[in-house]
Amino acid sequence: MQTAAYIVIGLIGVLHVYILVLEMFLWEKPAGRRAFGMSAEMAKSTKTLAANQGLYNGFLAAGLFWGLSLGAAGKEVSTFFLLCVLIAGLYGAATASRKILYIQALPATIGLALLYLA
Repeated sequence: MQTAAYIVIGLIGVLHVYILVLEMFLWEKPAGRRAFGMSAEMAKSTKTLAANQGLYNGFLAAGLFWGLSLGAAGKEVSTFFLLCVLIAGLYGAATASRKILYIQALPATIGLALLYLA
């Protein structure tokens, strides 16, 4: 179970690095606009806000990787950052797009469950 938890946490970390790249570097590019369903005008006008969001996603990824790097001693760190991802996912699903529930909140919930079953 512990290996499964670590794999899920690692995948969530990689996902948040990907989101960082989309929001900080690809926001105005076709891939970024397509991922978030935006026009070129909207992407241009929200570029600074997106970069800020991307930075926060990077911090989430860093925290998850930090927890993993500590092994079993990192359970509390991993729990904290998974809870941050879960809360961000729930808030995003309620305010921005329901698909965030499945992309962010559900994987965090699975990660938390596996971590505590380990």
